[in-house]
Amino acid sequence: MAAGGLSNVKIAQEADVSRPTVILWRERFLEGGTEALTTILPGRGHPVTYTAEKVKSIVEATTQTKPPAATHWSTRSMAKAQGVSKATVQRIWSAHGLQPHRTRTFKLSNDRHFTEKLTDVVGLYLNPPDKGIVLCVDEKSQIQALQRTQPGLPIKKWRCGTMTHDYKRHGTTTLFAALNTLDGRVIGECMAKHRHQEFLRFLRRLDKEFPGKIPLHLIVDNYGTHKQPKVKLWLEKHPRFTLHFTPTSSSWLNLVERWFREITEKRIRRDSFESVPELIKAIEEYMAITNADPKPFVWHKTAQQILDKLAKCKVVYETLH
Repeated sequence: MAAGGLSNVKIAQEADVSRPTVILWRERFLEGGTEALTTILPGRGHPVTYTAEKVKSIVEATTQTKPPAATHWSTRSMAKAQGVSKATVQRIWSAHGLQPHRTRTFKLSNDRHFTEKLTDVVGLYLNPPDKGIVLCVDEKSQIQALQRTQPGLPIKKWRCGTMTHDYKRHGTTTLFAALNTLDGRVIGECMAKHRHQEFLRFLRRLDKEFPGKIPLHLIVDNYGTHKQPKVKLWLEKHPRFTLHFTPTSSSWLNLVERWFREITEKRIRRDSFESVPELIKAIEEYMAITNADPKPFVWHKTAQQILDKLAKCKVVYETLH
C-alpha cells in the first residue's frame, strides 16, 4: 500500500492498526528489507525468571495437593505458596492444560447387569428392529414456572441479555416424553404428577399414537413407576409394548435426555412464566415447532467402545482411591 502511494493514516485504516505501527514496520523494511519483517531481535521480551524445577513444583502442587481451608488452588494462592507472580502461575497452568477452578460430574454404574443392558439399548440404536418402533421414554419432573421479579434488558451491542437472579415460584409440571429414534419426532404430555397412574396414562397415549399391532420398544430408566405392579399388568395385556431398561446411573444412554436438554436451554431456562398453564403452553409450542421439522439424534458408539472407555475410567478411579 505504501508503494501504491497511500499515506500512513490511510494504511492504518485499511490494515486496522495504529499509525505508529505502520511507521515502525515501514522503517524496519527500509533498514533491513524483508528479512527485518520476520527476524526477532535479540533481547526482545522479558526473560524467563523461573526454572524447570519451579515449573515441576507448581504442576505437582496443583495436581496433588490442596491449599489450606480450600478445595482447589487459585492463581493468587499458588503464587503466594510458590513465591512467584500470579501471571507466572497462569502461564504454567495454560502450558500444561491445568484448570483447577473447573470440575465435571461423573458416576460409574454399579449395575450387576450393566453389560447386558448396555448391549441391549445400544443394539436398538445401531440395529433397530425391521418391524418395530424404538421410543426413548422418560419424565422430566418438577419443571418450575418461575417468574422473574423484574423485566430483563434486551441484548445489544457490547451487552448480553439480562434477567434478575430472583424469581417467584408458581408451581411445577412434569413432562412425559417419547422420542422416536427413527425421525426425531417427540410425543409429549404435561401432567401434574409423575406416579404410575400418569405413566399408564402416557402408555395409553402411545398406544393411540401408534395404532395397529406394530411392536413398540420403549427405552426407559429404572424409576419405580416403570416397574409398578399395575404397570406390569398393563404391559402383559399389551404384548406389543416391550420395555428396555438402561443400567442404573446411566441416564446418558437414553436419547430423550438429550432432547430434554434442548428444550431446557432453548425454551425454559431463560424465560419467565406467570403460571403453570403458561409454562405448559410454552412446552407444547416448542414441541409443535420442532416436530414440524424434526431432526433425529444419531447414536454412533458401539457397546464395546463404551465398555473399553469405562474400563479405562475404572482403572484411573481405582488407582486414585
